[in-house]
This record gives sequence, structure tokens and C-alpha cells, in this order.
Amino acid sequence: MTLTEIFSILGGIALFLLGMTLMSSGLRNACGHRLQGILEKATKNKMIAVLVGIGITILIQSSSATDVMVIGFVNAGMMNLSQAIGVIMGANIGTTVTAQITAFNIGAYAPLILFAGMIMYLFIKRSIVKHVGEILVGFGMLFVGISIMKEAIQPLAGTAAFEAFIKTMDSPVPAVLFGTLFTAILQSSSSSTVIFQTFAVQGILSYNTAVYFVIGAAIGSVMPNILASLTTNRNGKRTALLNLIFNLIRAAFLLILINLFPQILEFIKSLSPNDVGRQVANTHTLFAIIAVLVQLPFSNQIIALANKMIPVKEDESILAEERSIKYMINQGKMAPGVALENAHREVCRMADISVANLKDSLDCFFDYSPGKAEAVRLREESVDILNKKIADSMAELGDLDLTPDQLKSIARLNISATDAERFSDHGENIVEYAEALNLNKASMSEEAVKELKDMADKVIRQVELSVDIFRSRDYTRLPELLEMEGQVDNMEQQLIHNHTERIMTADCEPTAGVVFTEIVTDLERCADHGMNIAYTFRDDGDL
Repeated sequence: MTLTEIFSILGGIALFLLGMTLMSSGLRNACGHRLQGILEKATKNKMIAVLVGIGITILIQSSSATDVMVIGFVNAGMMNLSQAIGVIMGANIGTTVTAQITAFNIGAYAPLILFAGMIMYLFIKRSIVKHVGEILVGFGMLFVGISIMKEAIQPLAGTAAFEAFIKTMDSPVPAVLFGTLFTAILQSSSSSTVIFQTFAVQGILSYNTAVYFVIGAAIGSVMPNILASLTTNRNGKRTALLNLIFNLIRAAFLLILINLFPQILEFIKSLSPNDVGRQVANTHTLFAIIAVLVQLPFSNQIIALANKMIPVKEDESILAEERSIKYMINQGKMAPGVALENAHREVCRMADISVANLKDSLDCFFDYSPGKAEAVRLREESVDILNKKIADSMAELGDLDLTPDQLKSIARLNISATDAERFSDHGENIVEYAEALNLNKASMSEEAVKELKDMADKVIRQVELSVDIFRSRDYTRLPELLEMEGQVDNMEQQLIHNHTERIMTADCEPTAGVVFTEIVTDLERCADHGMNIAYTFRDDGDL
């Protein structure tokens, strides 16, 4: 084989992979963020989750992209492992569509498709048309790459070295390992399967060897997910592990099945006689469907295995509980008054978590450690997730037969939830101030620290009282709250005045001075959000 032919093969693979990337990018851009919304909401049932996984993967032409989105949702607490495994299984079926498409011999039309896509992408300004043009460019480039590969690999069939290599792939284990490694390098099972398909069409691979390569490709496809999970929490890592376990079981099951019942492969071949490209594509699709049908009933056991391999720690359980809806469950079956009361209790619960995070952030500020800072950020993430779940559940209350006053109460609860969430936001700001001081090795004067501690104590007492009034609707305590609010406002002014004097006398470091002003502002705003919460239902009486 000449150097030119090797370069042609590499160029064909490059064009094919670039075409896949462009097509996937165009599809994602055309669909926008709607796919993520569908993925997040349409996974309450495992079978629906499988269908969602199939559909999204067909649309974006990348099971890895679907799986990475799933890992992101699980990492953020917006999806659990039970929902994730269904989408992952569906993605394994959806990714087989690429081989089905490339089994059509439309290479002769690829330049025309490429040209049409280029015109749309370069010369038409409308965004949706440009995205479609990007899809067509990728589609055409994909087939041009396949055509180049087909021509370049023909001489391989007559080389002794390649024939000897292929003979070593006659047995299942080496062939599966090669398919796994090759796909792990390409990081795309659909891409590697199409390359194996091309080799089979050119007579370089036998159908049976291509089958083992395809089985290995499913295992190798997990590599992007494993890489993506390295920066996630333990639940994100479990999601990647679910995919690996699923594909390992899939490979073992299929190897046993086709060796015990070789008639299965003969049946698949009979579906498309004299068309080995279609045979490989059909094998890819049918194997994925069989694997899902066999393993879906045992998905809970697969999840349990992943949890056993990466055990759930106590702090994970606490985070999971914090990020879950506790009271707003099965609202559609409740009387409107009960559903509203549960919504009120859920917002109170979130407010308690948010205030606790504010207190932890202040502890981190006055006694900094990276561990404390990380704990605040994790809980801030929990508050954000819980706030979104509450907002979604509030929207569902609109389906109930509500009175105008009850609808007004829902609107006020939504506003209160936002105010409660802000406590934790300001807490995260306070942690960032602590990190800035630590990074710049700056420090505050003892007087400044004492002033901040006094103000922090007063603000914490005020926001806790605000949440108590919101919870109990005991408005006899409002005068006490108003007095505390006035004290906080006066304290803010006094602290800023004292801070200005320290700056004038050069008793304050520049970085510490900026931090002092910012934290005073954050604390005063927390007090304001607390007042908003306390007055939520002042004019309405009971819910």
C-alpha cells in the first residue's frame, strides 16, 4: 500500500468525522435548547425515557452528546439515575441510525448535497436556513469521506500484512477488543461502525468479523462519557458507570447469544441478501434493540450495582434530600387549599435551607477553609435546583380549579421563593469575598471584623424572624421585625461611615476595604429580602 493511499484513508476518515460533527452541530443549533427541556421533563417513565433517548440521539446524531447531557442533569440533581438509565439505553438505539443512513449508496449525489448546503450556509442570512445548510454540508461531507475511504482501502485487500492482521480478528475476543479500542480512540460508535461497514462493503472484512467489531464499538463508545464524568460529582460518575455496565452486559449477552444460536446472524443476513453494508447496519440496530429489551426490566439492579461500585455517602444523601420536593407531590389529586398549603410548606423548607447556607457562608468568611467554601457552593446549587423544582410545581397548580385569591397566592409564593433563594446567593458572594481575601493575603482590622460580626448576627436574627413570620403568619411580630430592619439600615450607614474614616487614615488595605463594603451591602440586601418574605400574605390572611 502506497503512502498516497494511506493519506487518502486518513483524509476520508477526517472528512467523515468532520461531516458528522457539522451535521450534529447543525441539528443542535436548529433545535436550540428545546432538546434539553424535553430531556429534563419527559423522563418520568422509563419507557418514555428510552423513547426520548432514541429521539434526541437521532436528531443530534450523537449518543455521546445525549449521554453527556444526561450526566450534566444528574450531576445537577435535575434527573435521577432511574430516569437517566432509560435515556442512556435509548441513545444506544438512536445512534444506530447513522449506519442505516450510510448503508444507502448515495455517494454520487454527495457533491450536490454538499454544494446545496454550502449555498444555504454562506449566502442566506436567516439562521434556521443556515443551520439546515450546516446539516447538509455535514451530510454531504460525510458521504464524500466514505467515498474516498472506499477507493483508498481497495488495495488493502491484496496486502499480506493486512490479511494476516484480519486473520487474527477471526475469534470473538480479539475482534471485540479491537472494536472497543478503535471506538475509544474515535470517541464515536456511529463513526467506527460506519468505517467497519465500509471495510465490509469493500470485501476487506467478513460480515462475522464486522459483527464482533460492532459489539466492541458499543463498549468503546462509553469513553466520552467517562471523560465527561471526571469533573462531576459522584452521581455524575455513576451515570457514566451505568452506561459502561449496560454495554459490558450487552457485549457479553450478544457474544453468548450469537455463538449459541448462529442462526440469528443468518437471519439478519437474509433480511438484506447481497448487501453487506445493510447487513452490518441492521445488525447494529437489532443488537441495540435486543440489549435494551433484555436489560430494561433489570434497570434497577444495574443502578444498584453502580451504587455498590460507587457507594452513596452520607453527605450525598443529605444533598439529594435537600434537592428533592418534599411536600408538593401528587398535587393534581389534592384539594386546591391543601395543595397551596403544601406549596407554602415547601417554600418555608427552601427558605430554611437558604438561611442555613447564609449562616455557613458567614462562618466561612470569619474562619475560612476551602472545605467550608465548597460546602456552601454545593448547598447553593441545591437551593437553585429546589427553587426551579418549586417553580415548575407551582406552574402545575394552575391546572387546579383555583379562585382568583388562590391564584394571587401562587404568584406571591413564587415571589417569596425567589426572595428566599437570594439568601443563598448572597451567601455565595460572601464566600467569594473570603476567597479574595485569602488569595490576596489581605486582612481586615479587628474593628472592621467586629463590626461585620455584629451586623451579621443582627441580619441572621432578622431573616430567621422573617421566615418564622412567613411560616406562622403571626403578624403580631411585625413591629419587632420593623425595628430590627431599622437597626440594620442604621448599622449599614454607620459601618460605611466608619469604613470611610479608616480609608482616610490608611488603616484599611485596599482589597479588604472593597470586601468590607460589598459584604455590608450583601447583608443589608438579605435583610430586605427577609422583609419581603415576612409581608407575603400580610393582606390576605390565611391561605
